[in-house]
Amino acid sequence: MSEGQETDPRWKRAADLLAAIGPPLTIATALLVYFGWARTDAQSKTMGLDVSLFGYTVQDFVLRSIPSLFIPLVWLLIAAVLWLTLDRILARQLNAGHRVGVGRLGWMLLFGGVACAAAMWLAVILQAGRTLLYVPYIMAGGVLLAAWGLSLRRRSRDDGGYTVTAVSRGTERTLVLCLVTLLLFWGTSDFAQALGRGLAVSYEEQSALLPTAVVYSTERLAISAPNVSEESSGTAEHPSYRYNGLRLLVVSGGRIFLLNEGWTIRSGKVVVLRDEPGLRVEYGNPESK
Repeated sequence: MSEGQETDPRWKRAADLLAAIGPPLTIATALLVYFGWARTDAQSKTMGLDVSLFGYTVQDFVLRSIPSLFIPLVWLLIAAVLWLTLDRILARQLNAGHRVGVGRLGWMLLFGGVACAAAMWLAVILQAGRTLLYVPYIMAGGVLLAAWGLSLRRRSRDDGGYTVTAVSRGTERTLVLCLVTLLLFWGTSDFAQALGRGLAVSYEEQSALLPTAVVYSTERLAISAPNVSEESSGTAEHPSYRYNGLRLLVVSGGRIFLLNEGWTIRSGKVVVLRDEPGLRVEYGNPESK
């Protein structure tokens, strides 16, 4: 890179933009993957399965998490935009000489953020046996609020008499980023598991809305799930078996996952078939049988 490029403000702005967008984008991607896995894992366990049976890839977990995380991510981006706007307004106030007022606001945000995070942590300790949804997110917000308040306080006193080395600031930012990331993963895990269990319950209540599935096989499958009937046809040399009373759950990893009619968490069964020659499945609308 030439000397002119090193001093070009445009390169500096691009580097600053990458530094600002890179870590949040990495965290968001990791959260999407983890959310998809945690949600699917909780749903699978509630249905009596293991998540490894589905053979989902990283891309599958991301795609399964997007519909559920779309609205929260939108609100997160809105909050980030509002924060940037407020921070720029306060920066103008500092440039205009209103250091005392911004400094007091910084103290308020600092103590308010610490108090909020401490209160949520106390609630977690007092109710250790319960899953408190959104509490880790509130704690993460408190940490970020306190860090912003500390930053405003320092900027209001940045008159040459109060200095913090770049190494110290970098260490603080790294620690805050790590703490917020852990809290986001914690909150994502709790929320994803609750959502996964809720999805399993919804299958129990709305299994009739799933596509119908009729299985044809050249070999007897001996499916013993409730409400599933077996019909034999063909000849002794070329036998054929038909199975009715099934609903499609998902097709993944070379396997077909089916639910029996009237499936329930307590007494229902999940039928897992390999998608291989000699097996044919006909799917239909929920209204057809």
